[in-house]
Amino acid sequence: MAISVLFSLVIYTGIDRELTRFERMRGERVERGILGAVPPRPSLDPQLIGEARDRLIFTLVLINLGILILSGAAGYLLASLTLKPIADMVDEQNRFITDASHELRTPLTSLKSEIEVALRAKSITAKESKELLASNLEEVNKLQNLSDSLIKITQYQKNAEITAQKNSITIEKTPIEDVLDAAVRKVTVLAKGKKIDIEKKITQTDVKAEKTSLLELFVILLDNAIKYSPKGGKVRITTKRTDGIIHVLITDSGIGINKEDMPLIFNRFYRGNPNRPKTNGYGLGLSIAQEIAKRHGGTINVESKLGRGSTFSVALRKA
Repeated sequence: MAISVLFSLVIYTGIDRELTRFERMRGERVERGILGAVPPRPSLDPQLIGEARDRLIFTLVLINLGILILSGAAGYLLASLTLKPIADMVDEQNRFITDASHELRTPLTSLKSEIEVALRAKSITAKESKELLASNLEEVNKLQNLSDSLIKITQYQKNAEITAQKNSITIEKTPIEDVLDAAVRKVTVLAKGKKIDIEKKITQTDVKAEKTSLLELFVILLDNAIKYSPKGGKVRITTKRTDGIIHVLITDSGIGINKEDMPLIFNRFYRGNPNRPKTNGYGLGLSIAQEIAKRHGGTINVESKLGRGSTFSVALRKA
């Protein structure tokens, strides 16, 4: 507005100076005509010149008002767009704190209750003491797993930001078959416990990846596939290639995912509807997997049908 008003003043001053000069020249010509030196010419009525000045002022005021309204509206919209990511970040942070506090409270409450009951008991046997310690150790392990998962998410998010700026992580040529074989070995015990067969149809391809974190990504996806599949089910691992990209598909025979849950499953602490089987996780695995995929410049997509299982697809760049 300051610039607009300044330009308006410059325009008005310039035009007013020309009108003043025109009036002065008209007056000089009239005087010369009276003295007979110059024949008088038709002149504009001074009233018309005054009206021209008024119209100029009115036009400049309208233009400035229009600019004020448009710039105000544009400023409001731009400010809203600028502040929205900040508001979303604050909301996500508050939601994270609330969810983390809730998840921490559960094992801590269990620990406190068991210890208080044991302390109130008049006598406690060695067997009861061992059972109490075993139960307490289980809750401590849950707390450790939760804290480890939170640290991993923070590290991966931080590394992803650094990577985008400096490309600081070690990306090397990695055979995808070796990574998937190692991931299968890590979940073999869990799969055998539920009598789940893991089928593989893998095309040997090298990808650009950090092997350790990529292995963790596939372990997370296989672990979820096994947990949410019924006993005696199947988990399939397949790969397909497109131009410069390899897609790794992990398909389970589980209960599937509701449509309303699909956009939320990668959110931290989100574990879907209460009808899904209860697991020992905290809803952080898919969040970690997504951060690892982002770190590698890849993506994770999911397709699912209730009662027919889910397929998670990881897209990675070929080496």
